[in-house]
Amino acid sequence: MGDQAAAPWASGADDVVAELATDPVDGLSDAEAETRLATFGPNSLRRAAPRSRWGPLLEQVRDPLVALLLASVVVSLIAWWIEGRNGAPFEALVIVVIVVANAILGILQEARAAQAVSALAELTELESVVVRSGRERRVASHTVVPGDVLVLAEGGAVSADARVVDAASLHAAEASLTGESMPVTKHPMPVEVDTLLADRTSMVFSGTAITSGRGRAIVTATGTATEIGHIAELVAQVDDSDTPLQREVGHVGRVLGLAVIVIAVVVTGAVALTSLPKSAGDVVDVLLVGVSLAVAAVPEGLPALLSIVLALGMRRMAERRAIVKRLASVETLGSASVICSDKTGTLTRNEMTVTEVRCATREPTPVELERLARAAQAANDATVGEGESVGDPTEIALLVASRQLVPGLEIGRRVGEVPFSSDRKMMSVITTEPDGLVLHAKGAPDVLLERCTTELVDGRHVELTEARRGELLGVVDELADAALRTIAVADRAVEADEVADLSRLDDLGRLEEGLTFCGILGLIDPPRPEARQAIEAAHGAGMRVIMITGDHPVTAARIADDLGVRVDGHAAVSGAELSGLSDADWDELVTRTEVFARVAPEHKLRIVEALQRSGAVVAMTGDGVNDAPALRAADIGVAMGITGTEVSKEAADMILADDDFATIVVAVREGRSILVNIRSFLRYLLSSNTAEVMTMLIGVVAASTFGLDGAGLAVPLLATQILWINLLTDSAPALALGFDPPPPDVMTRPPRRPDERIIDSAMLVTVGVLGAVMAGATLIALDRRLPGGLIEGSGSLADARTAAFTTLVLAQLFNCFNARSDHRSAFARSAGNRWMWAAVALSATLQVAVVELPPLQRAFGTTALSFRDWLWCLALASVVLWAAEALKLFRRRG
Repeated sequence: MGDQAAAPWASGADDVVAELATDPVDGLSDAEAETRLATFGPNSLRRAAPRSRWGPLLEQVRDPLVALLLASVVVSLIAWWIEGRNGAPFEALVIVVIVVANAILGILQEARAAQAVSALAELTELESVVVRSGRERRVASHTVVPGDVLVLAEGGAVSADARVVDAASLHAAEASLTGESMPVTKHPMPVEVDTLLADRTSMVFSGTAITSGRGRAIVTATGTATEIGHIAELVAQVDDSDTPLQREVGHVGRVLGLAVIVIAVVVTGAVALTSLPKSAGDVVDVLLVGVSLAVAAVPEGLPALLSIVLALGMRRMAERRAIVKRLASVETLGSASVICSDKTGTLTRNEMTVTEVRCATREPTPVELERLARAAQAANDATVGEGESVGDPTEIALLVASRQLVPGLEIGRRVGEVPFSSDRKMMSVITTEPDGLVLHAKGAPDVLLERCTTELVDGRHVELTEARRGELLGVVDELADAALRTIAVADRAVEADEVADLSRLDDLGRLEEGLTFCGILGLIDPPRPEARQAIEAAHGAGMRVIMITGDHPVTAARIADDLGVRVDGHAAVSGAELSGLSDADWDELVTRTEVFARVAPEHKLRIVEALQRSGAVVAMTGDGVNDAPALRAADIGVAMGITGTEVSKEAADMILADDDFATIVVAVREGRSILVNIRSFLRYLLSSNTAEVMTMLIGVVAASTFGLDGAGLAVPLLATQILWINLLTDSAPALALGFDPPPPDVMTRPPRRPDERIIDSAMLVTVGVLGAVMAGATLIALDRRLPGGLIEGSGSLADARTAAFTTLVLAQLFNCFNARSDHRSAFARSAGNRWMWAAVALSATLQVAVVELPPLQRAFGTTALSFRDWLWCLALASVVLWAAEALKLFRRRG
């Protein structure tokens, strides 16, 4: 055998056996199995290459802002070297500590997420039952090879693609692969070569499960050659793209980097031209000004703050059973404008439920219900226990419904049966009841009605006329139009002399005539009860919800209506209608369609890509192998943790450990809250750093105006003071903004557009205005020439710097409360964040220590301030609060 079998579904079973050089009875020999394992490799999917030891660290430090900080370290070290290497390079060391701490935090959080994902995987090696050397044996699934004979039994998993050669009432659940919610009947008869995957009834597929019956199948493909393997390879071809937050932060880093270079060059050049350095020391002083400006312009804490805020969001989501694999993905859900959801198992329970019971009379009598329930329960191979049900989902549903209709119903011992087959479309059993032998039958309504001669009407057997048979078939059509699967039940008394041998199927089959029709049951895989509310919440948040399923269009449309998905009333679009569409047609279709049915994996992928071309931020949910390519391509893929396949979990960015669709809306709320908080600390950091840059820029260029001339190269603030301001105000207060509770309207706002900048025009105005106000207040405190002097000791440059230094710190602490919103008053939510008050109190206390304690005075070049000086600094600093309130009032009225 040179290759794995091609199109085995279209070949006869004997041809497949011959092509694969195997034996359907004895299977392969042990030696041949070993040879084929070496030839074809293990029966497993190709895993992503493990990341190198340094990979996570390199990912953390490649951020543009981190690169900018590292550039500042280089400049600082050069200046320190030229200056004579006096003391430790304090500025450079502190920035390095910040970068390293940020990288460690990111690595630890993502490692924790990876551990949580691994905990969802199977803890033991999967096993398969195969026939080798004439004996059934259990082997590790990864050792299964083409030509092996798989032994299929109810409740077992299928470990490879295989051609069915023997089947008895064999059914397989293939929802994870094809999206088909109903189990598929399997048989040895070949089908056409161009038959779609969902209709290849002569095949069983890797990753699916046997729900009922038994059989044998010849393995035709293993590993990446299976249908699951093809999808896994398709997933691998889809590139991961940066999240909206990563793209925005990268943009911020590039803009700030350019701004730092421009500002440093302009100011350093201006200082050099006006002061004309006369010695190497003067050159070092000019370079230090440039370094100070770079330190002032770069928000050193931004990368760490982003990691911390996203990590907090990760933890809160994990508490709600949503495991996020990448930090940056936490925010992406907050920007999602479309949620594409699989139906089976995601929006529905993935379990059949009886929702309609139709008997002879409009209001079924107890006798009618008992006979219907008895037949549904007797002609049934499922078992339902306390916490576990085994069997075909339809039979489980019938068993549960019959017990609910007639509690405590006793069923006699089964003494004979004619099993279900795809040709007969019915099954019958004979049980011993108190009144004798009874045959109970269930099956397709049209088939069963042909075998019925009477109908049960309140305990009486009434002749079933052709007209009445037509009425009952009309009921079947009515239920089918409502997307219900219909099962009919019937019975008849069996006389002892009617059957010679209860073990002979030909004898029993003759008894399936002259039946009494008992009723019709309608079943459906019902929506999750919380899913409709979640979809309503998503619509209220301005997001579209699109159902993408492999199920029948009628069923999909019914579920969509029940869930409120089809908000515009358009019909479901089937996969057959999608084939051959151009990209332009796809783009037009996705703007007006909420339900896609009978779709293939490549259709799901194209739907996601078309939505992204339209400017949507797409979240894709799913649990099956067929969802994996779309999960990878979406802006954020959300896999189910319980029912989800390993392929879907590998492809996703987030995993719902409880499989609860409503958790997605909780995650959206969390993502939006994180985005609000990110905007808050960006607003805070940028306005604060703008104040520092403007203070340094104006203070150096206009030194004589503030009485700083005559002191050599007189800068308003020392480099250590600037770094202290950044460490003090850019850490605890900015972090406290990450704990801010979400605003009340967070889920009534429209989602952020992909082209909408986090740093928008309103934020830029706020940053510019408040930065100028804080710089102005700082320079007033710095001015040594004011009449009488605001600061009592303003005669010395150190006193003036201390006053300016303190005013700027206090102004930035006031600015914390401004930064929580561009429109709402700081006083409206002043008591909503206790962490904010604690952070402000801690920072203010540390600033007092730096100013008043002698050891710290020497380190930071400060002098003690009087009580009057502190009051003046506090009053000047508070101006930023009142300026922000005036700006917000103007916006609210505008």
